[in-house]
Amino acid sequence: MSALVKLKEQAGPAATQDQQQYLTFMLGGEVFAIGILAIKEIIEYGNLTEVPMMPDYIRGVINLRGSVVPVVDLAARFGRKGTELTRRTCIVIIEVESDQEKQVVGVVVDAVNEVLEIPGDQIEPPPAFGAKIRTDFIRGMGKVDGKFVIMLNVDNVLSIDDLALLEQANAHGAGSADEAVAE
Repeated sequence: MSALVKLKEQAGPAATQDQQQYLTFMLGGEVFAIGILAIKEIIEYGNLTEVPMMPDYIRGVINLRGSVVPVVDLAARFGRKGTELTRRTCIVIIEVESDQEKQVVGVVVDAVNEVLEIPGDQIEPPPAFGAKIRTDFIRGMGKVDGKFVIMLNVDNVLSIDDLALLEQANAHGAGSADEAVAE
């Protein structure tokens, strides 16, 4: 954790123009990355309060220094089987932007790997097809040691409005998402 904080401090203002540092983590045997500037902290998995009638991808909420923070299971959000808990499972606290508001959300990951620098010339655009997750969830594909790292667009993956709309649509069964918004 302290290494993460030190890297954020060293990143400075230049990192905002050309962000190159990413936290990498494992999810279902694949390596994903999130820009370090969106990461608030990494905490041990635990002290989760389940909230009744939530979708499968919402594991519950945690109390983070007096604030209620929703915790999303990324694997379930991607339409996969939920994350199995191990001793390396942790919650990455991320700040996302939604309608010019900042929202803090926790995501459950299998294990955190490391912070990597991925230069802009080593990042390919998201694939048009073939990925196992929605293409608007992917910011790019980073090349690291001859392998690809899926770089997530956290504002799209964790869009609170999108999550609420999806849940409303699911609650109405065959009703369309437009009907869910109209209610």
